[in-house]
Amino acid sequence: MTKALRLLAAAFIGLALSVSTAGAQEFYKDKTVRVVVGFSAGGGFDIYARAIARHFGRHIPGNPTVIVENMPGAGSLIAANYIYSKAKPDGLTIGNWVGALILQQVMGGQKGIEFDARKFEWIGLPAGDSSLCALTKARGVTSIDTWLSAKEPVKIGGLAPGSVTSDIPRILKAALNLPIQVVEGYKGTADIRLAADSGEVDGGCWGWETIKVMWRKGLESGDVKVVIQAVPKKHPELQDVPNAVDLAKSNEARQLIKAGITDPATIVRSYSLPPGTPKERVKILRDGFMATLKDPEFLAEAKKSQLDLNPLSGPEVESIVHGFFKLQSGLVARLKEITVPKK
Repeated sequence: MTKALRLLAAAFIGLALSVSTAGAQEFYKDKTVRVVVGFSAGGGFDIYARAIARHFGRHIPGNPTVIVENMPGAGSLIAANYIYSKAKPDGLTIGNWVGALILQQVMGGQKGIEFDARKFEWIGLPAGDSSLCALTKARGVTSIDTWLSAKEPVKIGGLAPGSVTSDIPRILKAALNLPIQVVEGYKGTADIRLAADSGEVDGGCWGWETIKVMWRKGLESGDVKVVIQAVPKKHPELQDVPNAVDLAKSNEARQLIKAGITDPATIVRSYSLPPGTPKERVKILRDGFMATLKDPEFLAEAKKSQLDLNPLSGPEVESIVHGFFKLQSGLVARLKEITVPKK
């Protein structure tokens, strides 16, 4: 009897999965899935999203068209709020906004946050970030020693509080006493790169995974140099670049770097769905997303474009997100003091 029940249960589960897949195929057939990127075209988020979008549809039942839409503003906060409260929870709109905004929610430091990160449905991510700062040769700061001794603050381009481009330099300034002036208001990392190339700012701080792609010419010519990285351990391609945690002179400084830079960098490039998206569609998109990241054609494109990959699944991202809400209150208060500019 027990064996018969097991066989019956297995048959029922198989039938349910078959019906679910058939329903999903019917739903997604001839549909368009939008990936809303919270930054301008040409930046790191946009580069990854467009590469994924070119292959994602093949791994969703019904083979829908997948397009990328740019919704820049406020360090991707506009896009995050849109996904949370305005996008229909039907499985046709995916958000790609900076994970550092989750820390801003925890701190309660940034005005305009209208979401609760714990309520998003997380699909996964293609890679985290190896945070660092790259400066132009024209500034004359080519090492951490010359930066520390600079008489005038180094101007770092940023988007807005809550974006890695703004939070990384502010935390490094506090933890290492680096002379830094954050110049905000840019719509994406591509705009910061252009501003640095023109001399409007001296450089920028975000992930090596995209800096090495979008700033390749400057790095190859020597006009741009990576001066410091902030990672758990040195990136294999940047062994000669000093690591911020090794330069920290106090336990508080090391905690600030870990909680404010290296941990958020793990989920900086996450993909999410609006709260309330049907669970079966969440699963379909999670499975399709991870299958895309293993697709030989996608992997070939990623290799050609020098896109690093270190995927995390939706449940893994969800677990990390919830971990931010368990940080010690004293550390959260200090991070808020550093990353939220006083008006």
